[in-house]
Amino acid sequence: MKVGQKHYQTIWLSKDKRRLEIIDQRKLPFEFVIEGLENLDQVAIAIQDMHVRGAPLIGITAAYGLYIAALSAPLADQLFDKALAEAAQKLLATRPTAVNLRWALEEQLQHLKAQGRQSYEAKLEILAKHAQDLAQEDVRNCYQIGQHGLKLIQEIAKGKDGKVVNILTHCNAGWLACVDHGTATSPIYAAFDAGIPLHVWVDETRPRNQGARLTAWELGQHGIPHSIIADNTGGHLMQRGMVDMVIVGSDRTTRQGDVANKIGTYLKALAAKDNNIPFYVALPSSTLDWSLSKGHDIEIEERGSEEVTYIEGYLEAEKKLASVRLSPQDSPAVNYAFDVTPARLVTGLITERGICAAHEDAILKLYPERS
Repeated sequence: MKVGQKHYQTIWLSKDKRRLEIIDQRKLPFEFVIEGLENLDQVAIAIQDMHVRGAPLIGITAAYGLYIAALSAPLADQLFDKALAEAAQKLLATRPTAVNLRWALEEQLQHLKAQGRQSYEAKLEILAKHAQDLAQEDVRNCYQIGQHGLKLIQEIAKGKDGKVVNILTHCNAGWLACVDHGTATSPIYAAFDAGIPLHVWVDETRPRNQGARLTAWELGQHGIPHSIIADNTGGHLMQRGMVDMVIVGSDRTTRQGDVANKIGTYLKALAAKDNNIPFYVALPSSTLDWSLSKGHDIEIEERGSEEVTYIEGYLEAEKKLASVRLSPQDSPAVNYAFDVTPARLVTGLITERGICAAHEDAILKLYPERS
């Protein structure tokens, strides 16, 4: 990803491998701050309080988090294993909807177990290297998502005779939500780099405004034309023929193709269906939950009501972030962080292995090992 003219990934280990370094997304787009996480509690807070966010990045952060926890774990095998299991449970409890979190923790624990009896130093090296391997796998997967999604945008561009392709996206499924490239944005970056004229409609994505604050900042860094819109504007644009396709990400997708994503995604899918606009979901295989068939069974995270009753913004005169109350003091609020889009509303899933319809048979053709 580009910050100014410098390439960054969203997460990495310090040179001495004693600290996990992340981009603190709470500060963007107003400040670019790199935060160091030195213990398990700090990693758990970073996930829970959304210093990092986005299903793929949450998973990779948790994988590194087990390594950070291991740095202070007891040396004895049984005590070490117990400490690591407790660390995994603590990390698992931070964000219940994103399945990548559980996937990454299981990957780390199973990989360590498969290595057999090892010295304490060897265990640390195994955990650190495997977390790094998972991070680079995410980079490769997101790149491939971009290459497959590029073909869809190319087809639309052919039918527009050189006119701008308008893409609507929701929340942030960009490189800030992953290690690099992004999921929903990866095809957009690939198409822009291939010279296709693009414009992106960026939903503000209340209550935390990840679209207005993060996706818009990303696209600006890459030089991609875009416009921020209020969340309820998408349907109007679709009715007026101002949207050619919708691409969103996913926090958990069932084996039958139901998609849990940031709250408001379902409404965009309904509007797209009503206006015959293709609605695609971009996701790596780590976001597929093979244990669930129906989206109704996905646990939906409910976050604090203050995210709804307050809004955070930047006071330009004072050059600082501030929270402002939006609602009456005595009015309660409810804050569901995700909704579920039924598979019937999804035109297709864009994965690292290719594009498929959002139903179990089609998904299993891409992932036959899950049959």
